Amino acid sequence: MSELRTATRFNASARLTPANALTLVRILLAPVLFALIFDAHDTRGASWPVFTLGVLLALTDHYDGQLARRHGTTRSGAFLDPLADKVVVIGAMVCLVMVNRYWWFPVAIVTARELAITAMRAHFARSGMAIPARTSAKYKTFVQGIALLVAVIPILRDTQTPSVVALWIAVAMTLWSGWQYVRDGGHGTTPDGSRH
Repeated sequence: MSELRTATRFNASARLTPANALTLVRILLAPVLFALIFDAHDTRGASWPVFTLGVLLALTDHYDGQLARRHGTTRSGAFLDPLADKVVVIGAMVCLVMVNRYWWFPVAIVTARELAITAMRAHFARSGMAIPARTSAKYKTFVQGIALLVAVIPILRDTQTPSVVALWIAVAMTLWSGWQYVRDGGHGTTPDGSRH
């Protein structure tokens, strides 16, 4: 078993890895999620197909992290995984603004933070470096996902309060983790076990 684990490990410069493949699946499924939200515009984006696909995308995020830890983290994975999260989160939030489920202002805050951190990651990536993961970033992604699921679950479609509260909690978590990344921005390192 240990020989198998050794044989399937990838070095930091690898690109075609199981974890990256699952991350790409998440990116490819994102437009399907957006289309389903628009299709449910009469219920402001809330439907069981939207909720189910949202859960599936959250699971791919969980399992590509597990695969990365098992097979070895990579520079490409350190960039692609959070990028996929941002595509799904920002895209879904913008769609929910367009179907009148979300107010644009908190979504603009989340978008600005996510784009800023992506730009910072890209700056380090050009130097072959990656910003180490923080636990707060993992919590942030989890809370954002919960906020989106609260907004699209049909049993809550006739009330706005739960989705508003969940969204603002996600905004607070997003800003907090963003501040920590900015604080750590001068300490980019090569990937050493984290992908997010």
